[in-house]
Amino acid sequence: RIRANQGHTVTVDLDLPPAQPPAYLYHGTVARVMDAIRAEGLRPMARHHVHLSPDRETATRVGARRGRPLVLTVDAGAMHRAGHVFRVSANGVWLADAVPPEFLRLRE
Repeated sequence: RIRANQGHTVTVDLDLPPAQPPAYLYHGTVARVMDAIRAEGLRPMARHHVHLSPDRETATRVGARRGRPLVLTVDAGAMHRAGHVFRVSANGVWLADAVPPEFLRLRE
């Protein structure tokens, strides 16, 4: 039997409890979507959650799937203190409903 770690586009009850994230998480993306990210933050789009990586290297690999990668730093600690809920999947991917732009930083 195959089970998804993250729901992607299919509704799956992941049954993951809320978890306290590390101080920082990372998100790999590409330049062509940065204007929207700066304006709206990270949204799940066709997925059910925003996927976040525990380290820059993983986020770089994720971003590279769509082109030349950019890595955003997510102030997960501040988000958590502000009441945002995080979950962590069995494969180590952190999940959030969204990431508002004020919690994002691009090291250029």
